[in-house]
Amino acid sequence: MSATTKTRTAAEGRTASKPAQASAATRLLGDRRLPVLVTVGLFLAMYIAGISRYQNYGFGEPQVFLNLFIDNGYLLVAAVGATLVIMSGGIDLSVGSVIGFTTMFTAWLVEEQGLPLLLVIPLALGVGAFGGFLMGYVIHNFEIQPFIVTLAGLFLFRGLCLVISKESISISNSTVSSMAQTRVSLGLGELSIGALVALVVVAAAFYILHYTRFGRRVYAIGGNEQSALLMGLPLGGTKIAVYTVSGFCSALAGLLFILFIQSGDPLHGIGMELDAIAAVVIGGTLLTGGSGYVLGTLFGVLVLGLIKTIISFEGTLSSWWTKIATGVLLGAFILIQRAMTARKQT
Repeated sequence: MSATTKTRTAAEGRTASKPAQASAATRLLGDRRLPVLVTVGLFLAMYIAGISRYQNYGFGEPQVFLNLFIDNGYLLVAAVGATLVIMSGGIDLSVGSVIGFTTMFTAWLVEEQGLPLLLVIPLALGVGAFGGFLMGYVIHNFEIQPFIVTLAGLFLFRGLCLVISKESISISNSTVSSMAQTRVSLGLGELSIGALVALVVVAAAFYILHYTRFGRRVYAIGGNEQSALLMGLPLGGTKIAVYTVSGFCSALAGLLFILFIQSGDPLHGIGMELDAIAAVVIGGTLLTGGSGYVLGTLFGVLVLGLIKTIISFEGTLSSWWTKIATGVLLGAFILIQRAMTARKQT
């Protein structure tokens, strides 16, 4: 074989390998599971690094892992509601305010009005769900952007907190104290009632999104609202239902936050809607809607909780590093989402 023939053959081989590499990258970025897999890998890497660095401080103990659920159960429930909204192509900025209002509303009814806790719980959940229903109704029927409507909901519920009381209300109810201190043994460690409730909510949301018509409608509407409308899907009912569920989850998160802190305060939950959205995005749900997994949101919350735990074990870092790390991760995952959506458009 001549030198010219060898050179041509080598050049053709390199040219053929480039499309193969490009197609592999395209397939990788086109895989909807990519962000979730990245999140799971990130969590495992952080956890292994924590065990390696803090092995002499008990970081590897099972209870330290279970504490991620205990300390972040309320955020997990709020993030599940936010996941449904974002999957449908919307956004809910009222989450933190509904959580704060629920703590104030519950504390006021239990401590100052003397109502039994078993009556107050469904009332609080009902108010949260009704608030979500109203926002969903306005968004759909008046065709107003979810950002504006839920921003109004944010101010409304935060203002209602101050109407109830400008001061914190401590909850001394024996039932609340008992529930807050109750732990369920799992052999290797313990979980709180709030953590168990959060896991039940995740399991229920997973089933609803992947095995019911409602879940398929949420994905369809988030993927392409006009196509979903042409397919005859109940656009309005699904949208309203999604925001109702988000309001319900926010109120439930407020009740779990009460078990965690045992008080109501007008300042509770400030900024928590941003934490919930960050957990959803880090968990792999596309901000444009139509793609995401509840289990991804679970790992997104665990990643945020693990950041706090590592900073706590480090001891020399300010708590503000939690926000810095969250911002860096959020930016990275938004870039991944951008690359994925760009590949779909080409």
